[in-house]
Amino acid sequence: MSDSSLSMNKGGIWRSMALWKKIFIGMLAGVAVGAFMGPDAEVLKPIGTLFINAIKMLIVPLVFCSLVVGVTSMQDSAKMGRIGIKSIVIYLLSTAIAISIGLGLGTVFMPGEGLNMVADANAAVAAKESPSLVSTIINLIPKNPIEALAGGKILQIIVFALGLGIALNMIGETGKPAIKVFNSLAEGMYKLTSLVMNFAPYGIFALMAWVAGKYGADVLLPLAKVIAAVYIGCIIHVLVVYTGAIAIIAKLPPVQYLKGIVSAQMMAFTSTSSSGTLPVSIRCARENLGVSKGTASFVLPLGATINMDGTALYQGVAALFVAQAFGIDLSMADYMTIIATSTLASIGTAGVPGAGLIMLSLVLSTVGLPMEGLAIIAGIDRILDMARTCVNVSGDLMVSVLIGKSENELDSDVYKSDEPQTATQS
Repeated sequence: MSDSSLSMNKGGIWRSMALWKKIFIGMLAGVAVGAFMGPDAEVLKPIGTLFINAIKMLIVPLVFCSLVVGVTSMQDSAKMGRIGIKSIVIYLLSTAIAISIGLGLGTVFMPGEGLNMVADANAAVAAKESPSLVSTIINLIPKNPIEALAGGKILQIIVFALGLGIALNMIGETGKPAIKVFNSLAEGMYKLTSLVMNFAPYGIFALMAWVAGKYGADVLLPLAKVIAAVYIGCIIHVLVVYTGAIAIIAKLPPVQYLKGIVSAQMMAFTSTSSSGTLPVSIRCARENLGVSKGTASFVLPLGATINMDGTALYQGVAALFVAQAFGIDLSMADYMTIIATSTLASIGTAGVPGAGLIMLSLVLSTVGLPMEGLAIIAGIDRILDMARTCVNVSGDLMVSVLIGKSENELDSDVYKSDEPQTATQS
């Protein structure tokens, strides 16, 4: 075989490789190059800066368009409206609880403590000068939405997008042309996000080379704490929050819930895709948990779109890791802002390729934390993604049981049975 053929084969292997594998290779290569070059690896930083700037470029239009599309896509019939409201409220509450758990574990594990990385001066000032909690609440409503969009004021953008989406739904036929425009813009942003994420391995390589060259390979050791904190948090969320809701709200034995969702959890853990797990989730809901076809068919796709409990928990741990690594103290207002941002943003960013990194960049920018922290976290993103997707799917199934029970569309005999059955409810 000629050298040109070997080169083509190697190129084909790289092109066909999964993105997470490319990012992981980029991280390892960056660490090796940085360790070899030392401080001279500074010359590679501009490549990483380009990637960070591209991520920043995506945040405002992606969140705005996705939220408008997410709200306008909801059905408005009486029953579906009632079920939809119940589902969204539960999803958002559980997401807020999840990120609170993540922040708590980040405080306990202190994964970034002692790294002593130097943050950009402007970012550090932004974090220290964050507004009070009262000011944050008052400023949720933008005086000028165009100014909020131009200034990247994420919470104001989220509130405006939610309001606009609801208003477009309320005006019926008149709003459909605008909804089509936002759908097209959202699809364009999803594609642009995919293109930017294809550049991620090279950006991560450059940033990790710079980080390793400046701070040494020891910067990777705390990542074990990040992984442990995320996985422990995910286990706590499923075994305490979800089973607690099943037992207290639905008044059903939680053990049956845990048995009934195992196959969906396994699929989610290996595929890291809530949408890809959806057929298995629907089957588990109907045949193992006794949820009616109508309820499962509405609640589970909605959850695959907006429920990001596992991702939100990961945001809490990762945000504290970055703050601790760069020596930035977060105020209580910062904590509340992280919770609010991750909870509200979960409506619009669940189905986006690279959603974990996009949401993390959103959280970091909202409270003024250095975006360079993305490079360190990105290398282990796949490992974390397996756990958080498993939690997301478990949460979808938990909500389907709660909604089915409240709407009298849950077959208790199927739920309590130890053997899967074919549900006959419609």
